[in-house]
Amino acid sequence: MNASTSQVSTPAPRSLGEAVQRARNDPGYAAFMLLRIGFTVLPIVFGIDKFTNVLTTWENYLAPWIADLSPFTAQQTMWVVGVIEIVAGLAVAIKPRYAAFIVAAWLAGIVINLLSYPGFYDVALRDFGLMLAALTLGRLALAYDPAWHRRTAPAHNLSAA
Repeated sequence: MNASTSQVSTPAPRSLGEAVQRARNDPGYAAFMLLRIGFTVLPIVFGIDKFTNVLTTWENYLAPWIADLSPFTAQQTMWVVGVIEIVAGLAVAIKPRYAAFIVAAWLAGIVINLLSYPGFYDVALRDFGLMLAALTLGRLALAYDPAWHRRTAPAHNLSAA
């Protein structure tokens, strides 16, 4: 049995104390939890800030061609982005196994936006790093976050007949 197989078979912690203990003993689980917390909290904070512009004026990061395509003003477009980011953060909190890959795709879109016009290449590079971290969270979640299984009718034991 390899390390990834044993991690998958370990049940999820049922309490905060169990999760902390597991993180102390399993560096992979600790990395998973750090990334999960980060990709939950930060998109929610950034999403909320799209409505207040306390951290920055977010419309400045919107590529002109995207602003031209949008049926909304640049500020309204950023409000939509803010809602998407809040939902993404909540999705990572609920099911990082799936949401991490959606966040990575979202970050890829942000990187394309930032590379499509001059002046934000440094931010694009940072967001590329965040995209890699989201992909890492997704890979770790395959080991530490159990899959959702469809409920199916129990199979009948035909071999007993």
